Amino acid sequence: MASKILIKHPQSGIHVTGWIGFSWTYLFCGWCVPLVRREIRVAGIHLLLTLCTCGIWQVAGAFLYNRQYMTRMLVDKGYILADTRARNDKALVELDIAPLIYPLG
Repeated sequence: MASKILIKHPQSGIHVTGWIGFSWTYLFCGWCVPLVRREIRVAGIHLLLTLCTCGIWQVAGAFLYNRQYMTRMLVDKGYILADTRARNDKALVELDIAPLIYPLG
């Protein structure tokens, strides 16, 4: 089950709800999820993978999609975690991206 976490873009101040964990939405809607989130390239790749694997990718993608999406938002697009300290710590552990956001040294 996915849990919500608030993320924020520091320059624009835009707040977005991110999700951590298994994606039921992706399991049932598949490649439409990245399409709705305006990730056209990712939606195309996921559509291709779903077609090539006869739908098996959609099951595997449900376990992976939220993690990949949050990593893209935090690392590539510059968003930061803006929820409670406990939720932020939980997200960093589940996403395993703390060294990318907070380098050691």
